[in-house]
Amino acid sequence: MFANVSLPDLAVASRRTVLSAIIFGVVGLVACLALSAPLTGLGLCMGLGMGIFNFRLIVRSVAKVGDSEVAHPKRPLAANSVGRLAVISCIAVGFLFISFDLGLGVMVGLAAFQFLLMLNVARSMFKMGTISTADDGPGGSPT
Repeated sequence: MFANVSLPDLAVASRRTVLSAIIFGVVGLVACLALSAPLTGLGLCMGLGMGIFNFRLIVRSVAKVGDSEVAHPKRPLAANSVGRLAVISCIAVGFLFISFDLGLGVMVGLAAFQFLLMLNVARSMFKMGTISTADDGPGGSPT
């Protein structure tokens, strides 16, 4: 499914996702401040920041594994992903124990970043015309 998406398209989707997350964070922070929920707004920005940081680590990890001659490239990527997700989950749950409002904001920020990433990648794929159903054969047309 991703074979027809070129690297420049992914770079554009990456930049668009980070920009969308920053805009969403600013708007969310202002909205939370207007609603007298400053910790939730702070948590939202922290969660978006953690999502951006995790995304940058993923890109660097994939590039490093792509440059190396590893026999099974999925294994180091999976191990790195599990480690990162465990750390991010522990941090997010820790914020929930410290302050529910702060932790809730972090959770919403992390979820919002993933949603924005998914939307931007899907947008790039739709523009390229690469989305097809499982029933489609090679070339995107039904067999």
